Amino acid sequence: MASILDIVKGLNQAAANGYDSYEPDVEIGLKREEGHPILDTRVIDGFRVRFAADKMIITYQSEMRIKDIHPRNRFENEIENKIADIVKFIKKEYKNLTKSSVSLTPVGDADILVQTTSRVHSWVQATKQYTIGGAEGTDPVRQISDRSIDKPYEKKFKDFLELSSDKKSPNDKASKNPETPGS
Repeated sequence: MASILDIVKGLNQAAANGYDSYEPDVEIGLKREEGHPILDTRVIDGFRVRFAADKMIITYQSEMRIKDIHPRNRFENEIENKIADIVKFIKKEYKNLTKSSVSLTPVGDADILVQTTSRVHSWVQATKQYTIGGAEGTDPVRQISDRSIDKPYEKKFKDFLELSSDKKSPNDKASKNPETPGS
């Protein structure tokens, strides 16, 4: 059984193989692969991955026309399908690199952010989390630290905290505003 570090390294290398100029014949399912690379206008889209504990987070970015965003349910399904194509590519590349398979289980729906750049064009960024199979033994994120302050600095730190006070001094009374009615 592979360690979580080996799995993450393999997934990271598989995602790196999806870089635009890695191999011209590699098909991921992105819009940039459609049409002629010189004669047609290139659509800017791509993806990246990052990891947090036993999760892999895929971020997909693309340019779109405003008219392609409506109707909304079709647009959301299109983004989900693009991310599913990316996951399929990553799994295939992972299997080619490591000679073993990995399971990626989706955690909820994609989080989609659409921003307009003009009246015609918009920028889409979608993120989706996946649980990495075989990585159940990792420590959870935001675990409480059991470390304490080093002994030489502990007394100085406590003395510093005791210097502060929530009490106001008697000289901190605010003067009354003469223009306020009723004062």
